[in-house]
Amino acid sequence: MRIDAWIWSVRLVKTRAMGAAACKGGHVRVNGERVKPAYGVHVGDEVRLRHAGGREHVVVVKRLIRKRVGPPVAIECYIDNSPPPPPREAVAPAGVRDRGTGRPTKRDRREMERLRGSEG
Repeated sequence: MRIDAWIWSVRLVKTRAMGAAACKGGHVRVNGERVKPAYGVHVGDEVRLRHAGGREHVVVVKRLIRKRVGPPVAIECYIDNSPPPPPREAVAPAGVRDRGTGRPTKRDRREMERLRGSEG
């Protein structure tokens, strides 16, 4: 079975075209090797899929399916060895102001720029 079709059918990507694009872009690795969209995946293979946000899915193929299925069935088709997501506090953007506090002053803007690291 094709790798792009399998990652689509188990709901790791939204569309098959996105699966193919991820393979072409080098974001999909099977057993440590970059693969093309037509690569044949087998039971027991380790698939690593890197998403745009830097998050990585690491799954081991348990079952091959041809059609896209619902989430409860899709989870049964692989073993998820992905690292846990970072805590929300770690990914919060710097310099976020409370809603309704008005336009930032020049001092506030300089402080936000300093926090972001874009001093100029």
